[in-house]
Amino acid sequence: MDVQSIKRRYGIVGNSEELDRAIDTALRVANTDLSVLIEGESGVGKDAISQIIHEMSKRKHESIISINCGAIPEGTINSELFGHEKGAFTGATSDRKGYFETANKGSIFLDEIGEMPLDTQAYLLRVLENGEFIKVGSSQVVKTDVRIIAATNANLINKINAGKFREDLYYRLNTVPIKLPALYERREDIYLLFRKFASDFSGKYRTDPVRLTEDAQRLIANYRWPGNIRELKNFVEQLSVLSENKLLDTQELLQINPRLNHRNLPSKITEESKNSETSFEEREILYKVLFDMKSDLTDLKNLVYALIKSNNLSVPDIRQIQSLTQSQEKSPMYKVESESAPQGKYQPINLGENQSIYLDDFQQNGPYGDMEEVEESLSLEEMIVEMIQKALKKHKGRRKDAAEELGISERTLYRKIKEHEIQL
Repeated sequence: MDVQSIKRRYGIVGNSEELDRAIDTALRVANTDLSVLIEGESGVGKDAISQIIHEMSKRKHESIISINCGAIPEGTINSELFGHEKGAFTGATSDRKGYFETANKGSIFLDEIGEMPLDTQAYLLRVLENGEFIKVGSSQVVKTDVRIIAATNANLINKINAGKFREDLYYRLNTVPIKLPALYERREDIYLLFRKFASDFSGKYRTDPVRLTEDAQRLIANYRWPGNIRELKNFVEQLSVLSENKLLDTQELLQINPRLNHRNLPSKITEESKNSETSFEEREILYKVLFDMKSDLTDLKNLVYALIKSNNLSVPDIRQIQSLTQSQEKSPMYKVESESAPQGKYQPINLGENQSIYLDDFQQNGPYGDMEEVEESLSLEEMIVEMIQKALKKHKGRRKDAAEELGISERTLYRKIKEHEIQL
């Protein structure tokens, strides 16, 4: 089968060259027993690629088991994958087959492989090398013939450098790498996907499919979609259910999802930042900090304008103040002239056009004389911790709501809480 036939069969929508290349690689490697590592952000469709590889292989008549390595507790993952003997640990009341024994002759899809504990990685490496493993609590070697397809949204090289992932396992898994592009890397496909999901949900809910104006199409094309295809699909379902008008403009889209108007700030990309484990989710938190700072600055400006207006103050031209301050050896404090200006404390300086400022005679000894400049921390990690703490406090410790507020996944939030030892 060719790439276009595979797209039609599996309902894959898009004309991106990167997407076509990933599908083509999956087809080429499917009929072999080589291990495959699928890389891509969460929600880009890595599970669909694993299905293509399995169903186009000679193992298609056997089962494929999908396992999320990050969802299984560290204390039980060895038992889940490789099985255990009766009495191996508390609660092991009978023998149990693991996934590798159950999926013999078939395939296993190991999603979030970067979250797998180090001791389990050693077990997995042995399976990859000679097809052998030992059940928990047993000394007997068990043989299995399993095709392993792994996937990750993390940078495994950085995990190797941090001592959290085995280098030998990485190169054993990475026999054939497949890179799936994020949705923002194939913007030409966003509206195609929108129409596909709109058609699907119109049939599900028996309504007319929602459509977008040209401005609304540009709006969704310019949004980054951090949740990728999964986020877009959920959004289209919201529109299908909540929208009475089936031709939607930008205003109606923003009423349902205000985040569509958010933009990421430009940043300089270096090799170090490309290989950094500071993921997009962390940068999103930083952007949120900066947007909050902008909001605070706007509030401060509004407060100053309100004070000027309520006190009937006359504000001099800023260019006149700049020329005045440049002529002084030191920049003295000044006060804008008003009818209520205190007498005897300030010496007026005429700026022309009936405007004056007052220099504080007792600047050195007055209330503004001794000031301590406090340097604000610009540490990215400290800002991330602060934003997580604020979100958790706002939502009273509810991680799901806090993660949604921060624009990151609940898994990423949990990892950050554990990494920075944030107290709830």
